[in-house]
Amino acid sequence: MKFGIDRLLADPALRTPLKGKRVAVLAHPASVTADLTHSLDALAACPDIKLSAAFGPQHGLRGDKQDNMIESPDYQDPVHGVPVFSLYGEVRRPTDEMMNAADVLLVDLQDLGCRIYTFMTTLLYVLEAASANGKSVWVLDRPNPAGRPVEGLSLKPGWESFVGAGPTPMRHGLTLGELGHWFIRHFGLDVDYRVIEMEGWRPDDGPGFGWPLDERAWINPSPNAPNLAMARAYAGTVMLEGTTLSEGRGTTRPLELFGAPDIDATAIISEMNKIAPAWINGCILRECWFEPTFHKHAGALCSGVQIHVEATHYDHAAFKPWRLMALAFKSIRRLYPDYDLWRDFPYEYETGKLAIDVINGGPSLREWVDDGAAEPGDLDAIAASDESAWRRDIENVLIYR
Repeated sequence: MKFGIDRLLADPALRTPLKGKRVAVLAHPASVTADLTHSLDALAACPDIKLSAAFGPQHGLRGDKQDNMIESPDYQDPVHGVPVFSLYGEVRRPTDEMMNAADVLLVDLQDLGCRIYTFMTTLLYVLEAASANGKSVWVLDRPNPAGRPVEGLSLKPGWESFVGAGPTPMRHGLTLGELGHWFIRHFGLDVDYRVIEMEGWRPDDGPGFGWPLDERAWINPSPNAPNLAMARAYAGTVMLEGTTLSEGRGTTRPLELFGAPDIDATAIISEMNKIAPAWINGCILRECWFEPTFHKHAGALCSGVQIHVEATHYDHAAFKPWRLMALAFKSIRRLYPDYDLWRDFPYEYETGKLAIDVINGGPSLREWVDDGAAEPGDLDAIAASDESAWRRDIENVLIYR
């Protein structure tokens, strides 16, 4: 199969509208061609593309910033001599000055298919800035490695943030190119927008179910996104960022496991099986021990659970990562009623709100976990309604069928 960047570079006809235009690229470390040339270098080497600027999202164009809320500066690219503007530094929205550096902005970002992953919010901000400044935006499309399944509560009005660009569920099932179409329609944007589509993307086919295994190398789109297993689990495990539990940062398997020094992983897995066994289908949960080298519980031995979603352990249609992690929280609350579960700190520059609520786009999940009388069916009913509404809403923006 071919990604958008490869089709653009291979087909002169696709590049014809760019001739004579100043072109910028929004990219990160996973923005590479089939032969692993970085898109910035490949575009700069293309004779009929006039590269005038580059942009970097959260974690930077180079992907060097490890944690959330660690900002990247603007700088001059030492090889190509173009300005590199940070969209996770002094600003998160492109300024008019930044937008005036180019006529067309090529967006070449590998996404993870989850609302919390900030690249989709950056796309929205770019589209809004392009609309205001009369610029064009092209998305060089890439796969959604989590595939087409939809899951989770939709963000509620008033809960918009840098990790909540709009009323989408946690796992949205779209590519970044498709999301651009949805943003333009939903927010009524007037912008010259184009998607350079992938060729041969088949998200329903195994064993990749969204990621072209054996065809494309996995490059970390952010420092703690090391493999496909993380991408599959992320729509659930990202919620750990709003808790006192370790999400495995500081280990070699971040966002595939969870734990803490003061819990019993064996008991938690057992409780999860008692409360809602169907919510842990499609994977295998394994008790493990780990000691983070940094971040939460650094240097402490944690009793943990690893979520295995590889090979024969994985059932793409059955796996529900958001429900699985909701169930883990519920099990901890039942086993340890007074456990200090929810982390209270500014999350992606949002203050005065619990991080778990910012992540979920509202308080409903936390309230369900903390309500001793609430049953799995109560949360499932709310989520299922949101999921069905979203599937109807995106029907006319799907490019790959």
